[in-house]
Amino acid sequence: MSVPFVDMNRLHEPNRDELLAAFARVLDSGGFVQGHEVEAFEREFALAYGVRHALAVSNGTTALHLALLANGIGPGDEVITVANTFIATVEAISMVGATPVFADIDYQTMLMDPTDVERRITARTRAIIPVHLYGRVCDMPAIMDLARRFNLKVIEDACQAHGATDFGERAGTFGESGCFSFYPTKNLGTVGEGGMVITNDDTIAERVAMLRNHGQSERHVHVEPGFNYRISELQAAALRVFVPHLERWNEHRARVAAWYQEALGSSGLTLPANGPAGAHVYHLYVARHADRDALMRHLSAAGVGAAIHYPTPIHLQPAYHSAGGGPGSLPITEHACSEIVSLPMHPTMSRAEVDEVASSVRAFNESRQWAASAAGGGA
Repeated sequence: MSVPFVDMNRLHEPNRDELLAAFARVLDSGGFVQGHEVEAFEREFALAYGVRHALAVSNGTTALHLALLANGIGPGDEVITVANTFIATVEAISMVGATPVFADIDYQTMLMDPTDVERRITARTRAIIPVHLYGRVCDMPAIMDLARRFNLKVIEDACQAHGATDFGERAGTFGESGCFSFYPTKNLGTVGEGGMVITNDDTIAERVAMLRNHGQSERHVHVEPGFNYRISELQAAALRVFVPHLERWNEHRARVAAWYQEALGSSGLTLPANGPAGAHVYHLYVARHADRDALMRHLSAAGVGAAIHYPTPIHLQPAYHSAGGGPGSLPITEHACSEIVSLPMHPTMSRAEVDEVASSVRAFNESRQWAASAAGGGA
């Protein structure tokens, strides 16, 4: 049987009637932008995360952009992040006129290496953006220690880590600001685009609120040039339907990961490091294989949806050649990106689908072993 990478129809079908009722509620209200649904969603999200402020915006990229601005990051500043992330993380740094500086990663977790971060801190460094990649929380105690010692801001990219917790805290609540994306395939997604900035700092919250709405402190009073980064009422209404399901969805993702761990134990893949309970919510299930491209071709032919997140690290992308470094400057990142493969993972995935994926992977590994044996026997 074919196994899709994600299955949005299967995810949304049980909530279809509730979604349609939420949309009807918005239509009947006559208000479509920055109204009751947005305010209610912000309150509910802030309560769930135990923070003073949650500010909904148009997407995860704009959340990062506003968080950087509200934390006072701008031209002349350096911001340390990683290169094995979606480009939006780094685009946001460019959008405020700051300079991205790339730190290498830990090969086992594929997350920011705090030791390498410290090596790259200069007199111009003003912030760190740890990326809780694939749903796993970074080593935040070590990163926060660096921030305290060097007086740096920490803006968490938690766009792939909704609900992940570690050291008794949720991803997004360690630093000055946490940023989320509600792209449809995220652990908490909507039926379009959306994002969120969370913070316990009143000043940061006030500036994000102004900047997302054309720099207005009140209607027709524009304190500074801003942006139209508002989320729609329809998206907020959909997210209010989905929020109560997040914990259950994350629990099933962890169950799928455990099934993979059991089924792929002797498959030739290097499986993701799990980490403490709750520290990984498996937005993606990313394994590694030395001959990744051949494996991808095999899985595609077998009807198994697979992807690569992300094949080319950002410091090697044409858009960021000017950031310096170049090939060889981030050896662990570059090596990891040549091996990674994202296997199907979603909160409606069945054990039978996991077994089908595992069977296809094992068949690939066995074919390679047979070919190697045949080549050796003919020598």
